[in-house]
Amino acid sequence: MNNADNSRSSDDHVVLGKLTSPYGVKGWLKVYSYTSPMERILDYPEWWLRQGERLTRYTIAEGRRQGKGMVVSFEEVSDRSAAEAIAGAEILMSKSHLPKLGDDEYYWHELEGLSVFTQAGERLGRIQYLFETGANDVMVVRGDAEAIDKRERLIPFLPDEVILEVALENDRMVVDWDPDF
Repeated sequence: MNNADNSRSSDDHVVLGKLTSPYGVKGWLKVYSYTSPMERILDYPEWWLRQGERLTRYTIAEGRRQGKGMVVSFEEVSDRSAAEAIAGAEILMSKSHLPKLGDDEYYWHELEGLSVFTQAGERLGRIQYLFETGANDVMVVRGDAEAIDKRERLIPFLPDEVILEVALENDRMVVDWDPDF
């Protein structure tokens, strides 16, 4: 599984990270990357920045790791004031530009929203989001009106152990999971 898009996605774009604050006086910005590893976000030389409903394309001039985080400069941003104006923007990319994954590999945005069923056909709810732990990724499955209850369950993403079937075309996942757990 690839968590290059560990956040909300739209129909055409996926969120790769966020610009947090200006860095220095020459227009650089700090970047919070959702990609793994974090430097992978720099593999995409053009970013779409979303501020509210507005999407604007920016071209990376330079980017690098800085301490425990990352910083970036854009061709379109030349000073701190311009950097302040886009601080807080989400970094998006067209889903069509994501690298193709192999069989049985999924981007998180593809799994979010899937209905989750037990082997016995009991509906546990929908995947709200995923997050990383040291051992494995975890799905947050929230019960809804069609589920057996309204509980929120944390289910490990362990293919062939817990995850038995992923059918993106049917908006469905089957898991080996006790509903009482």
